Amino acid sequence: MGRVLHGSATTTEAVRRAIQHSQENLRLLAKRCGINQKTVAKWKKRTSVADLPTGPSEPKSTVLSGDDAAMIIAFRRHTLLPLDDCLYSLQATIPHLTRSSLQRHGISRLPDVEGDKPARKKLKTYPIGVFYIAEVQTGEGKLYLYIGIDRTSKFAFTELVNKANTATARAFLGALVAAVPYKIKIVVTDNGSQFADLPRNRSGPTAIWRGHPFDRACQALDIEHRLTKPKHPWTNGQVERMNRTITDAAVKRFHYDDHDPLRTHLKSFIAAYNFGRRLKTLKGLTPYEFICKRWTIEPERFIIDPIQQMPGSNNRAGTSGAGFAPPADPYWLLR
Repeated sequence: MGRVLHGSATTTEAVRRAIQHSQENLRLLAKRCGINQKTVAKWKKRTSVADLPTGPSEPKSTVLSGDDAAMIIAFRRHTLLPLDDCLYSLQATIPHLTRSSLQRHGISRLPDVEGDKPARKKLKTYPIGVFYIAEVQTGEGKLYLYIGIDRTSKFAFTELVNKANTATARAFLGALVAAVPYKIKIVVTDNGSQFADLPRNRSGPTAIWRGHPFDRACQALDIEHRLTKPKHPWTNGQVERMNRTITDAAVKRFHYDDHDPLRTHLKSFIAAYNFGRRLKTLKGLTPYEFICKRWTIEPERFIIDPIQQMPGSNNRAGTSGAGFAPPADPYWLLR
């Protein structure tokens, strides 16, 4: 057998030569060689066993010379025409110019003109102690999930409740303050009725004199309460993203016969997230490692030593003995 001429060839030079010298019909030759009858007929008609050249009969180079490329780039940047208009305008001068050759020379996009786009602003940095709080519905028997997440440390705290009202919102705030080892300065919430009065009632004398129960709870704890702008859910995006993370890891992956397994899974997931989940935005630290690092820099912001709340055998705030060793991946708790 001869060598295969190219990767798509089904015959060799020897097979082609045998086909050309054979007197058998196409069907028998195709069956013997294991190829299509059309392939046998093609080689029967040819006098050579070499493949015919492929490609255009008259090769045309689309490679631009240095002068042509410089002229095109200057024309494009000077006129700021769209790419197709630029192509049609220059084809009379450069007949072999194609659209792909324009793209290869890096001028498929117009250069940025100063003033076209507003300058990107760097996000304002905040110290730890700014928490975003929101309430979402889990769908597991109409449970409601309160989520609080620190803007800077990404420390998360959650609580499942049966009803979303002012009483549960105030209770969640108290539990959040007790769980965080540093002073909470600002709490940002949406405009839900459990967090604030309706916009049309906020300026009334009763609302001003009485105040919303959640606002009173914040004042008692020396916390500033801020509201997000109505119909702007992206201003509370960190809570929305944390809600999706929890939903994807728990509610969407498991079916719960009752609420107790959901509460157990949620508690374990949040513990593993805070103590074992390394985040890119924190430069590879876990939320609690970041908190401990800030404690060494700004101890005046802290109420207690955060190391005392670390889970494990060295936990002085909890029970002694074998503790929970946080894994590198918090999702293992929900598998």
